[in-house]
Amino acid sequence: MNVAPIALFTYKRPVHTLQAIDSLRKNELSEKSELFIFSDGWKGESDREKVLAVRERVRKAAGFRRVTIIERDWNYGLARSIVSGVNEVVGKFGRVIVLEDDMVTSPFFLQFMNDALDLYENEEKVISVHGYIYPVKGKLPETFFLRGADCWGWATWKRGWELFEPDGAKLFWELKNRGLEEMFNFSGAFPYMSMLEDQIKGKNDSWAIRWHASAFLGGRLTLYPGRSLICNIGTDRSGTHCGSTRVFDTKITADPVRVSPIPIEENTVGLQEIKKYFEGTKKSAWSRLSLVSRAVDFLGKRW
Repeated sequence: MNVAPIALFTYKRPVHTLQAIDSLRKNELSEKSELFIFSDGWKGESDREKVLAVRERVRKAAGFRRVTIIERDWNYGLARSIVSGVNEVVGKFGRVIVLEDDMVTSPFFLQFMNDALDLYENEEKVISVHGYIYPVKGKLPETFFLRGADCWGWATWKRGWELFEPDGAKLFWELKNRGLEEMFNFSGAFPYMSMLEDQIKGKNDSWAIRWHASAFLGGRLTLYPGRSLICNIGTDRSGTHCGSTRVFDTKITADPVRVSPIPIEENTVGLQEIKKYFEGTKKSAWSRLSLVSRAVDFLGKRW
């Protein structure tokens, strides 16, 4: 197995960061994995102490083959930090596993990601691997493919990341010109086009909506687990780009997710279950706003 390096992106949440690192260290492959921690610089003096607290804690990180800490001298912001960091690591190693400081992983996360990276390394149609899955009601396959890409505990190869298009306007108009708006919006179940439009207008600084659109337009697929290997603990208003929502709460699987060859095509069951999940959020009210509105607000700022 060619064990992939891990890129962990942090800012000003020392408690979240420690939980993310502790959960990673419990993975069997952690001792064989190189960990690159990207610590973004502070925006202003109000964030300085928190950023320094994060740096103090990550310097003590252990349990990995090697730990490299990259401390930014100034504030890159989430999008630039991730894009430049992924460029750096994937350019050197040819593959990368990407996490943010609020991603708590299953003890089986690294095994799943590395198994999938090995199995689909030479499949051009497969652009990435994802560790999180929405809390759908129905039963999902052990693993399955969806068109596009995702951002909560993911991995890719150099050949996949080379497809990333940073120009949001170019992506937006190509989706419109090809008549793909409805399909891109999960058959109308979720407003991804609006997120992309907001990125173009400068209302968000999202790298992930552009990553998703790049993969979607390229007809590329991402492998998902049928049970979540990631829990996002950052939906608590603690982050710069995060609101508060319970929409994405999910239970981390207590068992490994097996990676084995499956048809390299979008899975109808997975597609329909997630569509029903998104549609179901529209029918639920929370704090006078629909859950899907909260989700759009959260993802629009974070993505």
